Amino acid sequence: MCGNIMSAPLPAIVPAACRATAAVIFLHGLGDTGHGWAEAMAGIRTPYVKYICPHAPVMPVTLNMNMAMPSWFDIISLHPNAEEDETGIKSAAESVKALIDQEVKNGIPSHRIVLGGFSQGGALSLYTALTTHQKLAGVVALSCWLPLRNSLSESVISNNKDISVLQCHGEADPLVPLIFGSLTVEKLKAMLNPSNITFKTYSRMPHSACPEEMMDIKQFIEKQLPKIN
Repeated sequence: MCGNIMSAPLPAIVPAACRATAAVIFLHGLGDTGHGWAEAMAGIRTPYVKYICPHAPVMPVTLNMNMAMPSWFDIISLHPNAEEDETGIKSAAESVKALIDQEVKNGIPSHRIVLGGFSQGGALSLYTALTTHQKLAGVVALSCWLPLRNSLSESVISNNKDISVLQCHGEADPLVPLIFGSLTVEKLKAMLNPSNITFKTYSRMPHSACPEEMMDIKQFIEKQLPKIN
């Protein structure tokens, strides 16, 4: 596995209540850990799905005056045209692909895996899904943006051109404003099958989650990962 994930603690896991036939890999936001999202996933769990919430390695973050905190890659600024940590983003995506490979080795095929994340984790989940050769069941992208968007085009995407995407955003988000979500969904629709992309917004939600959003996530996961008899 890639060193990036190995330098952080083992992921927080919500095991399936019965035999796991599908998995959700969910990436937390900047400065957070996987534990909070593992609890959130436990609240909407589907019995045959295993939920894996890895922890980002600790690194200095330019946006936060170089303070060290859990981060999937460096963030220089949240301006739409800001310089991006291309090397860090690509390295983090390789670490996520290694996690997917690990689940495939555990017996869950990649097309039975939904990748998701919140904020920086959502950004990484989108980038990984668009650049991996692993065919995935879907992506849940919460309160986020598409990194390195100018380097991505239809020709870059190999096995996930028809992937289903649930993108969610709070209309009252002060950190990653709604326009980031709107621009991202337009870019995704230009590269993927637009009929498979759902964009949901929540009127008073800030940079966080809400019960209505969590139920939308649960329904999306159960639709993309139906029970196998």
